[in-house]
Amino acid sequence: MRIAGFALALSVIGVCARTTYPPRAAVQDPSADLAIQNLADLQLDPSLQAELSEAMGRRDYPRAETILVAEAERDPKSARTAKLLSMAGGVFFLDGKYLNSAIAWKKAEAIAPLDERSRFTLAMAYIKLHRGDWARTELEKLVVSAPEKPLYLYWLARLDYDTQSYAMAIARLHKIVEMDPNMMRAYDTLGLCYDYLGQFDEAIRNYTIAADLNRRQLKPSPWPHLDLAISLISVNRVPEAEKSAREAVKYEPRLAQAHYQLGRVLEMQGSLQEAVQELNQAAALEPSYPEPHLLLGRIYHRLGQAQPAQAEIERYQKLKKAATTSVPPSN
Repeated sequence: MRIAGFALALSVIGVCARTTYPPRAAVQDPSADLAIQNLADLQLDPSLQAELSEAMGRRDYPRAETILVAEAERDPKSARTAKLLSMAGGVFFLDGKYLNSAIAWKKAEAIAPLDERSRFTLAMAYIKLHRGDWARTELEKLVVSAPEKPLYLYWLARLDYDTQSYAMAIARLHKIVEMDPNMMRAYDTLGLCYDYLGQFDEAIRNYTIAADLNRRQLKPSPWPHLDLAISLISVNRVPEAEKSAREAVKYEPRLAQAHYQLGRVLEMQGSLQEAVQELNQAAALEPSYPEPHLLLGRIYHRLGQAQPAQAEIERYQKLKKAATTSVPPSN
């Protein structure tokens, strides 16, 4: 029975490339000045204003939150309170308290319209909360009010992609790259859409553009190169895939998925010991990541090391079971 289970696990190794690929961070965190409005607009007592400014300066977000909420509760319906709540929404977001940030902004909106930046970050908070449907409503408002800004259209396309509405996402993304031909992540997301539709030539073409644009960034992202590597594997262009995977590792040495994909291409080329090193690195960087263990089991099996192979497969099955019971709610 154990051998049969091991063989079955090995048989699915080829379909684990994208369907079980851990998602990248979905949200662009705002800059630290998100919540730093003109404090004079908040009409705080001078000593309280100084305390708030000091708390924000040292990133003591809980203290800043306490000050803002307490002041807002003094006069819940005033225009001043709308400003206090709007700033509180930004501070909660910076503090990772996304539900609190959303509540603060919606309370502020009940008093006065939200400014553009607050509405966008409210949409990002909803995405963090896995409520893409609520985020879509806010982003659609932003597209109407600021149609010249491709950022909001891009996030609508990302929501389309997340709900597997690939044709809609592709239509939006083509419009976006017409508006901004240098938006690297738009090309990367186009590649993802085409990849999932099995149109690997189009995926590779868009990933290649994204990778070229990415290299010009002050801090290049590993993702376009990693996505390109996966599509190249799909069409058996393995040496090129290795080059792209290595570039992803260079840009982010602590990205477990990059080490995993590099391990895949090394295994495909017969460099088993080097593949084992990359896969162990992936597993160490992200202990809850199942796929490295499955491929390690396959490699150990090829090397005739039955006991380590079985141990890795059992580890994969345990992690996979844990992952399926902790899937975030759908939109």
